[in-house]
This record gives sequence, C-alpha cells and structure tokens, in this order.
Amino acid sequence: MRGTMETFLNLLPLKIVVIGGGAAGFFGAIASAQANPHAQVTLLEASRQPLAKVLISGGGRCNVTHACFDPDRLVQNYPRGAKALRGAFSRFQATDTVAWFAAQGVYLNKEADGRMFPVTNTSETIVECLIKTAAVAGVELRIGTPVISVKQLENGKFEIILKSGEIINCDRLLLATGSSLIGYKIARELGHQIEPPVPSLFTFNIADPKLRALAGVSVNPVQLRLSVGGKSPLQQTGPLLITHWGVSGPAVLKLSAWGARILHDNRYQGKLIINWLPDLQQEQVRQKLLAVKEEWAKKAIALHRGVDLPHRLWQYIIARVGITTEDRWAGLPHKILNQLLLELTQGEYLINGKGAFKEEFVTCGGVNLKEVDFKTMSSRLVPGLYFAGEILDIDGVTGGFNFQSAWTTAYLAGKAIATSD
Repeated sequence: MRGTMETFLNLLPLKIVVIGGGAAGFFGAIASAQANPHAQVTLLEASRQPLAKVLISGGGRCNVTHACFDPDRLVQNYPRGAKALRGAFSRFQATDTVAWFAAQGVYLNKEADGRMFPVTNTSETIVECLIKTAAVAGVELRIGTPVISVKQLENGKFEIILKSGEIINCDRLLLATGSSLIGYKIARELGHQIEPPVPSLFTFNIADPKLRALAGVSVNPVQLRLSVGGKSPLQQTGPLLITHWGVSGPAVLKLSAWGARILHDNRYQGKLIINWLPDLQQEQVRQKLLAVKEEWAKKAIALHRGVDLPHRLWQYIIARVGITTEDRWAGLPHKILNQLLLELTQGEYLINGKGAFKEEFVTCGGVNLKEVDFKTMSSRLVPGLYFAGEILDIDGVTGGFNFQSAWTTAYLAGKAIATSD
C-alpha cells in the first residue's frame, strides 16, 4: 500500500509557485512552464497590476536591456553582483534576451548610447508580451494575492500562507519579490541572510541656489569624483545635468550606484569634485586661459571664455572665484587665474542629500549572494527554494542593466526549478 501511494505521489504534476509578478517573476514562471509543460506553475502577485514597474520604466518606454554582448564587459556595470553574474551571463545574456523577445514577435531597437527599447517605443509592448506568453505557457496568474509568510514542511514542500487565510502548498518556490519587504522577510524566515537594502541610482542635492538657478544646463562629458567618509574617491565620467535641486545625469547616477552604501552610511553627505573639461589636461586648460587673456585682453572675462562650456555655466564658475561681469582679462591677477583653473578642473561641491530618479527604482541589498548557486539560482541552504531579480543583492547602473540581471537570473531559475530532481 505504501509503495502504491509513493508511486501515485510521484505521478502528480510538479507544483511550482512564483511569488512576485514583476519582470523576474513573469520571466521565471514562463521559463518554468516552457521547460516542463506538465508542471503546475502559479504566479502570485500582491497588487492588482502585474508588471507595474515594467510599465513605467524608462519613462514608459521600458529599457529592456543594453547592447553589451560580452559577459566580461557586461558585468562591469554592476556595483554589486558582478562576480556572481559572470557565469550566469555566459548562460543567458543580452543577446539571448534580444532573441527571446524576437521569438515572441517583439523586436528591440538599439539607441546611440547602447540602450535597447521595443521598436514600438512603449513599455506596454513588453507587458503584453509577458502576460500573453505566460498564459500560452499555462502559467496560472493570481493578482491581488498578497503572501504573508512561507514555511518549509518536514517533507520538503512549502506552505504559503496568503493574507486571505488561504494556504497553498508547492514542491518548489521561486522568490522574485523585488525590493519588497515581505520578500526579504520570507527569505530571512527561511534562513537566509539579508544585506540591508538601501537606495541606488539617485541624484545629488547641492544647496547652492546659484547653481540650481542653472537648471537645465547640461555638459557632456564631465569627470566626477565622490569623496565620502575619508574613503578613496569614486570616479565616473559622462553627461551631467544641472537641476533645480543639484545635479543629475548619467555620470551622477552611475556614481550614486557605486557609492550607494557609503553615501547611505554617511547620511548622504559628501564632497563632489567636478572636472568640467575632462578631455583636456590641466596644463592645456591653463594654456587656453592664457591664450584668451592675451588675445582678448581688453574684453570682459564673462563674455570671452576661451573654453567650451555653456555661457551661463561659465559666468557661474568665474563668479565662484570672485570675477565680476566688469572684470577684463588684462587685469586678471595670476592668483585668480590659478583659482579659475582649479575651479574648472576640480571644483568642489557639497552634497547634502539625495534626490529621486523617477525613471528607475533600484535598491542595493537583498539575499546574500554567497547563499545562492548561480548556476541554477537555487538556495544553498533550503532545498527547493530559488531566487531571481532584485531580491538578490545585485544592482546595476542605469541603461537596461537591472532588467538584464532580472531576465538572466529568472531564466536560469525557471529552467532549473522545472527540471532538477
């Protein structure tokens, strides 16, 4: 009788539950259902709107991935998780993402900076594709179904308790809850260590009303160095945008990602050093200033700058070293010229807080990566448990890299969860 019961249980379809109806959750559920058509795959989403973050990402266009098809180069865009992702990207990377969506009839367009968007230029295309593909694969989608706790039973199965009081049992569980606190709580209760989540990808507040008055002025490129808490400065080069609260733009966002933890630990107080002319050596800048001083000796410094910077920014910079709109190049003391040189190549600005980056919602922190097998995305501590997406202590810079890590980890988890013994 016992043997007959065991045989019967072995014939039952594999029950897989995915918690989290975001990009990683859908991609993982689809991969599971496609890898094992006989499995029962259920996707639980707490809200009434699945893929809400995908819908609003990239300004409503959805930056699906980045046209960086070399895993070694790709991992360089992840402040946290690069080492773990190297092997994962050798199994599923940006090339595979492009091919996967093309197979569903969704084609991506590469922009000049490498970002890739659907050719329709709307994130609704990606949302509709994922929902439709999941349905065709047989994934059961349950929206408005928040989970409050999970425990593993003695037989190795998982018991999932919903807010409604309903209990769902499954053989294998994929946590793809993003930066949701409930996801961290579940992982912690199952025995995993959580690296404290803190914001990544944000702008810098600078309490200088004269700088803020230049809102809308952009410079490309600039070189930024971030000095916080006596640590070695972090550095990034790229476009910068002056805003009503301070500075933003790709260079700032990348710097915020690499400095996310140290900035958090120092209450977002630090020093930003800006080189407005990174394509020139400091001595080359000096020679340009001396040349314009000689050629335009009788002209106003405010109107004849000699370096390639926006006019309003130039006037702001010279004012920082005490040069007025009436001052002429001929009367510029050597000492003030040196101060101007330093202001142009290593001007110091105090950061006194962080702003939001409305097109991205990225958090660093999450499940400790040492506790996850990145070949399968399975837990090293809890048999039958898998992870994908932002619940892991992985985050990338802006440009489609966070979505790529979600697609990669979800695909590997989905395949493994459906086919492993």
